[in-house]
Amino acid sequence: MAETREDEIRQLVDRVYRAESSRILATLIRLLGDFDLAEDAMQDAFAAALMRWSRDGAPENPRAWLVSTARFEAIDSLRRRARFDASLERIAEQLETQTGGVTVSDNESVEDDQLRLIFTCCHPVLAPEARLALTLREVCGLTTEEIAHAFLIAASTLAQRVVRAKAKIREARIPFEVPSPAELPERLNTVLQVIYLVFNEGYSASFGESVTRADLSSEAIRLGRLLNELIPEPEVTGLLALMLLHESRRAARTSPERNLILLEDQDRSLWNRPLIEEGVALVERALNSHRFGSYTLQAAIAAVHSQAASVAATDWSQIVLLYGALARIDSSPVVELNRAVAIAMRDGPEAGLKLIDALVAGGELAGYHLAHAARADLCRRLGKTAEARSSYEKALALTQQEPERRFLEDRLKELKK
Repeated sequence: MAETREDEIRQLVDRVYRAESSRILATLIRLLGDFDLAEDAMQDAFAAALMRWSRDGAPENPRAWLVSTARFEAIDSLRRRARFDASLERIAEQLETQTGGVTVSDNESVEDDQLRLIFTCCHPVLAPEARLALTLREVCGLTTEEIAHAFLIAASTLAQRVVRAKAKIREARIPFEVPSPAELPERLNTVLQVIYLVFNEGYSASFGESVTRADLSSEAIRLGRLLNELIPEPEVTGLLALMLLHESRRAARTSPERNLILLEDQDRSLWNRPLIEEGVALVERALNSHRFGSYTLQAAIAAVHSQAASVAATDWSQIVLLYGALARIDSSPVVELNRAVAIAMRDGPEAGLKLIDALVAGGELAGYHLAHAARADLCRRLGKTAEARSSYEKALALTQQEPERRFLEDRLKELKK
């Protein structure tokens, strides 16, 4: 019986950790003012829960119990270390005084803590790669190994980025807070960039055996929802809409054998209609504000796709117009590439191929596998087999994702038939 009870408590603690650890950590960082101290204290609190809940029973509010226990663990840790550094005793006393009356029963305050943590991890003083690493580690709760694996870098390199980012936050005295209205535009854009990077890696993994990583995209959507609830700016709404509309296609993007399925070949009955309806409503709200930007325009393009019964029924003229508007406010070779593909769908492959050739000749897309893949597809449709084969081979040499490699290899085999 004792073993059964211990197993039940262990399972409960595991469930609470998965569901609540990111929120608990955000609150502890606010209370303790230090990432490492908060992380260590949270781990100590969960370890204590395994022992005490088995003996005393689980508390009514596990999150509140864990925050309170972690606070005491942090103060005790500082006092033990004060034998070697007297200044830590003073810090422990300050923490005990400042956090003595804290409660965590209010969900809104916990969400505020998470929002503060997002803005802290995405502060402009940090390097872009450090913002992403710190957000994935501290806000999303991914392990160092998981993040390193997702971005094809050594775990030690990723760990160093996180350590340096935390040190920079301490040295620069970055406050754990949502920025003032005057600071919000610049800071908010940085946060949106990081959330979208997380989503993109989950929606279309940059390498590996899977086309997608549901854990990353779902976490990005969770952050997007949180941000949209607390700061419902048009571009926040637009980004959430964009993520939802892309996410709605997840089930149709791969075969049971985990092979890539292009948009034109997807079974649209598998698309998630509730997500599409929610995304379209959010796009309309953002567009009606007349203060939208690139995320909203990308979401509008995704909305046009989501409302079409087939590729042939897609309003390609509308998509070309939207890409033109996007290029005016956020010009990039990738946007121009997507516009060229849309023009090919509207006006024929020859028109699109001329634009893509000009982009590739410019050099900025020479290392971008999707540019060569798009060129190959247009050449294939035009019957230019040798050119199509050459471009598919270039794309194959550049991609690091296994399903994309299999797709390109299959295209090359088809050309040889």
